[in-house]
Amino acid sequence: MLSQTRKYAYFPGCVAQGACRELGLSTKALTKALGIELVELKKAACCGSGIFKEDSQLLEDTVNARNIALAEELNLPLLTHCSTCQGVIGHVDDRLKECQKTDPQYIDKVNGFLEKESCSPYQGSTEVKHLLYALVTDYGLEEIQKRVTQKLSGLKCAAFYGCYLLRGQKSMPYDDPFQPEAMENVFRAVGATPIYYRGRTQCCGWPLSSYATTQSFKMAGTHIQDALTSGADCIVTPCPLCHLNLDSRQPEVEKVIGQKLGLPVLHLPQLIALALGVSPQELGLERHIVSTKPVLEKLGL
Repeated sequence: MLSQTRKYAYFPGCVAQGACRELGLSTKALTKALGIELVELKKAACCGSGIFKEDSQLLEDTVNARNIALAEELNLPLLTHCSTCQGVIGHVDDRLKECQKTDPQYIDKVNGFLEKESCSPYQGSTEVKHLLYALVTDYGLEEIQKRVTQKLSGLKCAAFYGCYLLRGQKSMPYDDPFQPEAMENVFRAVGATPIYYRGRTQCCGWPLSSYATTQSFKMAGTHIQDALTSGADCIVTPCPLCHLNLDSRQPEVEKVIGQKLGLPVLHLPQLIALALGVSPQELGLERHIVSTKPVLEKLGL
């Protein structure tokens, strides 16, 4: 039975407030269209994108225990629209909930740091949920389908999940981490055709980009090529870091692999909101590096 949750503590993350502002715009436009209330956690800190733990696991745990505690104060689930944030914060939440049973002294240590900063303690009383799974498991695909006013018929969409969303946590209660279907089911609900290709569950290459740029771009290029070869009109991703490597850096990727690509890359909420009749301008589709005009033209928008 689906939850009736329609209100979330919204963790916007860093990228949606900077390099991918269109993700923030489209998330707010989509949730407004669906009647979902977002209470933004304006005091939240960056999740660390997996970097904090390279120096200190305690640092990653403490920073994200604070983020989770902000949602707990509101007695709401923490909602993120970033696969990386989901993987990092969700993994911390899983670990701390386990520590409550096996190592309560560690929890006391984390909460001791929070107390010094006059922050509420971590209690383990809520959950961390990505927008994708909030829509699929809480809102429901049938409810989304009822609100479709611009069916995306004929649009062939290739999902790019991002590795953190699928395998950042020990367990994935909402989907299969190796053979997921959540995004493809969303595509079907809004009238689009899902495209299956080899790279849809693999890493985009972003984590390598700062120290192995060529290898990172080759990875991204391989995925984009595979999606194109499989007949995709666009890639759709629930992760802004994947979006940066696949869209913002696509011109650089083309130079590395020596091939023209030109495949549009959409954020997940942009695609769904288009089907609900939200205008492309409101969704920030003009902000993309690779033009989204071919997608809009195919849809007659």
